[in-house]
Amino acid sequence: MNNVYYSKLIFELSQPGRIGYSLPKLDVEGHCICQLPEGMKRQDDPKLPECDELTVVRHYTNASNNNFGVDTGFYPLGSCTMKYNPKLNEEVTQLPAFQHTHPLQPAETVQGLLALYDNVQRILAEVTGLSRFTLNPFAGAHGELTGLMTIRTYHERRGDTQRTKVLIPDSAHGTNPASAAVCGLEVVEVKSLPDGTVDVEDLKALIDKHGAEVAAMMMTNPNTLGIFERQIPVIAKLVHDCGGLMYYDGANLNPMLGVCRPGDMGFDVMHINLHKTFSTPHGGGGPGSGPIGVRKGMEEYLPNPQVKQREDSTYYIMCNDEALGSVSAFLGNYGIVIRAYAYLLSLGRENIAMAGKLSVLNANYIKEQLKAYYKLPIEGLCKHEFVFDGMREEYGGDHHDEDSVKTLDVAKRLLDYGYHAPTIYFPLLFHEALMIEPTETESKETLDAFIDVMKRIAEEAKADRQLLKTAPHHTPVRRLDDVLAVKAAQFTFRDLQASEV
Repeated sequence: MNNVYYSKLIFELSQPGRIGYSLPKLDVEGHCICQLPEGMKRQDDPKLPECDELTVVRHYTNASNNNFGVDTGFYPLGSCTMKYNPKLNEEVTQLPAFQHTHPLQPAETVQGLLALYDNVQRILAEVTGLSRFTLNPFAGAHGELTGLMTIRTYHERRGDTQRTKVLIPDSAHGTNPASAAVCGLEVVEVKSLPDGTVDVEDLKALIDKHGAEVAAMMMTNPNTLGIFERQIPVIAKLVHDCGGLMYYDGANLNPMLGVCRPGDMGFDVMHINLHKTFSTPHGGGGPGSGPIGVRKGMEEYLPNPQVKQREDSTYYIMCNDEALGSVSAFLGNYGIVIRAYAYLLSLGRENIAMAGKLSVLNANYIKEQLKAYYKLPIEGLCKHEFVFDGMREEYGGDHHDEDSVKTLDVAKRLLDYGYHAPTIYFPLLFHEALMIEPTETESKETLDAFIDVMKRIAEEAKADRQLLKTAPHHTPVRRLDDVLAVKAAQFTFRDLQASEV
């Protein structure tokens, strides 16, 4: 579609002297609230586009239609739990009582909001089997960092300062080692077995070697391959016996809801992604929320500020001297907390377990329907997501043949059919990884349509692999030169480094 309003930049639509609207100048002396001192005024007008209002509206409206989100189509992005965000949750956040408040208001004027904060943390504690949560972190990775800071504070307050190593499986999310490094901790990689689960024997050897230095072990369950880790009681005992703590990465909590709890498995600290498991919006540099929960005995180390309840049931905000410090100026991304509360109350104790069970059913349904076309490296029941290792050889896939159909080709071709591609080339355990997570909010009809397209792409690859090699064909931007893009990015980075020197 050749549409002038989104095929050009807003600056290209600019015409000298054109404006959207004009207002008469204020002619009341001494009452201009925008009067600035002369030294703070610009000497030249800013280089902004000059457009009429209708051109601006059309440009940005058409540009917005190039976005893809869960409201526009199926989003099978593995490891991200892109479930639908109910509009009821959005309506609740627009209530005047929530909209017309300020984080610096005295606690006695926002008792309802503080009660909401406390109620949410209590529900999360019940769902996970932990003692208390803080809702202050702004995102999942921010939550991970806060959780590791909590663990480090726990050891330091006990004078156990030599514990600076974190055990992390090689199948972990990339944020795990990154968060550990930012926290000033050293990463020790734990190997996986062929089925993707933790190699307990390798873990034993690492603990024998580093036991006195182990601060924690980070785990995701189900793991990044969508496989349930069955050896967690053994793993937890090994880590606890050497003095370390167990950290649960809650990115894959969705299939566990109402079925089993991390706290009951032996985990001491965990983070939750409200923008995954509890159906609040994703991305865009925010919004997000990564609450941190801890077992009994660690509550005092959670970050400030903290919400507490008095004996008369009123709430107040305090700062605890034993806390790790602060990770946010106030009480987190409050709009997201409100949305999560609406979602939790909508499901209730009676229905929360259905979310996890349906997500597992949907994932296994897609897997079984497509495994004749795409390589399934690990057979058996998966949880909420699963990983293919590229296309089967009879349909054009071959790891050793550079001209074979690659996972990237499948992802590009999916764009032509109006689908966002699944996560590709992650986890790194498989050369042509294709990770699919449908979530529980998708209907069987949606799943069947996606399955049909994936089968059709496999048949296309068998008949004409160049069709996939040159895809996408029907998007506003065709396939880019990946090699050139990488080289250009490297050049820009080197140029930036040189300028800084």
